[in-house]
Amino acid sequence: MIKKFTIVITLVILTGCGFTPMHSKNNNINFSIEQINFSGERELNNFLKIGLTRYKNSSDKKFFIDVESEFLKIILTKDKTGKITNYELIANVTFKLKSNKEIEFSEKKIIENLDDNFEQTKQERSVKLIFATSIINKLITQLNIIQ
Repeated sequence: MIKKFTIVITLVILTGCGFTPMHSKNNNINFSIEQINFSGERELNNFLKIGLTRYKNSSDKKFFIDVESEFLKIILTKDKTGKITNYELIANVTFKLKSNKEIEFSEKKIIENLDDNFEQTKQERSVKLIFATSIINKLITQLNIIQ
C-alpha cells in the first residue's frame, strides 16, 4: 500500500513540474538532413534510417550524409564445456558529411548467451535499436553544433 502511494505521489510531482524528456521535441533543430546513403549492417541501418527521417524539413542548412555501419558480436567467455556464455555487441557508425567532415560513434554492450536462439535474436535486435537511438541523438547534437 505504501509503495502504491509513493508511486502516485511521484507521478503527481513529475507531471506537475513540467518534466519532459530531453530529446522528445527537438524544437531548436536548425538544419535538414536531405540525403542519406547507407552501407554496412542492414538492420542497424534500417533503424538509423527510420530515426533520421524525422529531420527532413525545409531549412537553409542542409546536410548530405553517407553512413557506414558495422555491427560486431564478439565472444567474451565460454564455460568448461566450450559453450559461449557472454558476448560483447559493438556498433560502429561513421557519418561522412559532404563537407568532408566525419563523425564517428561507437556503442558497446555485454549480453549473456541465451539457450533459445529466437530470444537471443530478439535481444540482439533490441540492442541494435537502442544503439541506433543513442547514435541518432548524439548525431543530432553534433549537427546542431556545426555552423
